[in-house]
Amino acid sequence: MIPEIISIRHDDGSGFRAGWVDNESSFLHVHPEYEIVLNVTGNGTRVAGDSVEIFDHYDLVVYGPELRHFWNFYKGGEYDSGRHAIMCHFRRESLGEPLLSQFETADLRSLLDDASRGISFTAATGMAAEDPMRRLLTETGMKKMVSLFRLLEILCSAEKFRILSGESPAGNHEMTDARLAEVCSFVRDNFFRPIPVKEVAGIAKMSPHSFSRFFSRNTASGFVDYVNQVRTNKACYLLRETDHQINEIVFECGFATVSNFNKQFRKHAGMSARDYRAQYRN
Repeated sequence: MIPEIISIRHDDGSGFRAGWVDNESSFLHVHPEYEIVLNVTGNGTRVAGDSVEIFDHYDLVVYGPELRHFWNFYKGGEYDSGRHAIMCHFRRESLGEPLLSQFETADLRSLLDDASRGISFTAATGMAAEDPMRRLLTETGMKKMVSLFRLLEILCSAEKFRILSGESPAGNHEMTDARLAEVCSFVRDNFFRPIPVKEVAGIAKMSPHSFSRFFSRNTASGFVDYVNQVRTNKACYLLRETDHQINEIVFECGFATVSNFNKQFRKHAGMSARDYRAQYRN
């Protein structure tokens, strides 16, 4: 099923709001608010403009107004609560141009400008942002506003961050978005088995050659490399959260051979699977 592309409009007069992102929220959308999303427990794939990336624990992103985006959480186990990420929306006008024009808010103005193409922060910044974002879920009045500004201060002072999208929010991307979303969903549900380019090209209603060019042009990644990223991300989860043997994880995640698994894991995780697991067993 092609995800619905909608425009979210909040017309209840609230300046900003926060809530949990669940498994049912994975649809392409745009809206006039800024959006801050902190992934706390899940992992999966997210899209921001022309950026398609794998995300994991403490992934923290900011989307600007009208930037098309969505996320796909990989399916968890039987006891998955579905509450994977905390999301905050706010409007620029709720901050006010007189405030944003002050010398002291120069870094905030820069943050809001950069958010037009999406910003990704490090896991360390994500961990620092968790407390104020959790407070936004329950606080009211001035306390809630103070927590928002504390969150914005953490983002503005972050030393490391990346701009996600190479394109501006303007433009009509509905067909591209729908095809990318359907392909990402298909990979999420089938990464554990071989996925021939011909099969997924049929889902996108393209020839294999056209699909390969389309995917590379819109994600800056080859399709095979993207599938290997998804498989490596799942392997990271199993290495952290289970006691499965590495040889078992290789085939659970869809890798055909142990040698290919080792090569791809080092490429995408930056270390061996054994060293990765050791980080979480000390």
